[in-house]
Amino acid sequence: VQLQAYGGGLVQAGGSLRLSCAASGLPFSVYVMGWFRQAPGKDREFVSTISARDRINHADSVEGRFTISRDNAKNTVYLQLNSLKPEDTAVYYCAAAFGPSNPMDGNLYVYWGQGTLVTVSS
Repeated sequence: VQLQAYGGGLVQAGGSLRLSCAASGLPFSVYVMGWFRQAPGKDREFVSTISARDRINHADSVEGRFTISRDNAKNTVYLQLNSLKPEDTAVYYCAAAFGPSNPMDGNLYVYWGQGTLVTVSS
């Protein structure tokens, strides 16, 4: 199983980015896909998740600014980041889980991508 995240970069506050995560080696359509992030010196935190049936959850800190989506035909999950703030600066990771009891709990995710860095300048 491989998850490859890409699309990060340097952007000014208020700007936008779209992250992508391409999955291979697993039945993508039945997996819950999540995005998590880890800022320097901080613990990993939940960002967004989308279930196999497109049920979506966002962290309060990104609600209304970030949008998660998936394309099962392409085995890819996306995270659209709008109205970015300097506090959104982090390495963003995509992850996959099968039937997690709590899709916002990163400990329940089995497969993880390598991360893509998002840096938001003020």
